[in-house]
Amino acid sequence: MMRMTVLASGSKGNSTLVASSRTRVLVDAGLSCRELMRRMAIAGEDPSALDAILITHEHLDHVAGLAVLARKLRIPVFFTEQTHRAWVRMLTPKTTMTYAKWLDHLQQEKEAKAAQATVQESGRSAEDLCEIPAVSLEDVQAEEDAPPAVKADPSALPAVEYFLAGTNFCIGDIDITPFTIPHDAADPCGFVFAAEGIRMAIATDLGYMPPNVKQAIAGSDVLLLESNHDLEMLRDGPYPWSVKQRVLSRVGHLSNHATAEFLSRDYDGGAAYIVLGHLSESNNAPELARISAEQAVGDRMRLLGNRILLAEQAQPLESIQL
Repeated sequence: MMRMTVLASGSKGNSTLVASSRTRVLVDAGLSCRELMRRMAIAGEDPSALDAILITHEHLDHVAGLAVLARKLRIPVFFTEQTHRAWVRMLTPKTTMTYAKWLDHLQQEKEAKAAQATVQESGRSAEDLCEIPAVSLEDVQAEEDAPPAVKADPSALPAVEYFLAGTNFCIGDIDITPFTIPHDAADPCGFVFAAEGIRMAIATDLGYMPPNVKQAIAGSDVLLLESNHDLEMLRDGPYPWSVKQRVLSRVGHLSNHATAEFLSRDYDGGAAYIVLGHLSESNNAPELARISAEQAVGDRMRLLGNRILLAEQAQPLESIQL
């Protein structure tokens, strides 16, 4: 048996649990640790039974609770190397120096050099040396043994594992195929999970459906697919034009129309469940996404057995078990 439980899906946070009879993997941790634990409890999942966390990309709605959750559960996190580096950079505090501070810094360096030159030119007398307080060996040893003051590293994780898009790997008894997706992140990926003869795929946060994604998700029994926005609602909606351009771009998000086009033209019809995810709260309506997908699937009689579900932002979707 395999099961998929979408804990949250949308611009405010994404997380999905995929499990076989022996292995449990959390895909993304885009809510706070506390909220993720709460939603797992609602869904009847035991957080302490998780084996790993798998990250699609470094955007905040996919990693907001990652570090705290991983440290709390003491489980490894799987990234591509580029995604891990981008995530660490995102958490590393950025220090900037104003022009005034830079001038002060230059002045301090100049004064320090002048003072050092004065000492070297004048030399130091025996009396000056006698005035220097003695330092005991015990003091030196105590200073060396003292633990350094280290600030907590916000990106610290119990363990990090790297994978490569296009290269299969396993977590427990689940075989995982990561595939590259077109999105404006460092190295974004979707995934196909296979165990016990069942295939489950996650393909969200992609600006369009390239051939490699279509090929990767073919033959899936459960398909979590993005249906982010309605084109007219986005164009007339509250977002700034720059954000609208990003969403509509080839590294943005799939519209209801683009998802329906894939379902009517390229979808192989093999999934028992199609889950529509990452629906925009501002630029979409659940029923618009559902009707668009149902019409696309319904136009092909052999696909009428497919069940279309909507993943929600506010609460977990009931677990899908096959």
